[in-house]
Amino acid sequence: MLTAYIDEAMKRATYKILEDGTYFGEIAGFQGVWASEASLEGCRRVLQEVLEEWLLLKLRDNEEVPTLGDISLVRKSA
Repeated sequence: MLTAYIDEAMKRATYKILEDGTYFGEIAGFQGVWASEASLEGCRRVLQEVLEEWLLLKLRDNEEVPTLGDISLVRKSA
């Protein structure tokens, strides 16, 4: 489920080339999840790493994460 969530989030990523020629990527709705790298592929890779770390912290701290389509990472009460 986590892999499907990350894949879906990465499909929603947007990228742009900055004035200095580097690439900037972010995912709308994921505050603080962004990357800036020299190549587009590098930017994608780092963006996914940042997303994974962001998700781990949110889940560890029991904080809400966005639902993506029909994929939800909401903890179920025991």
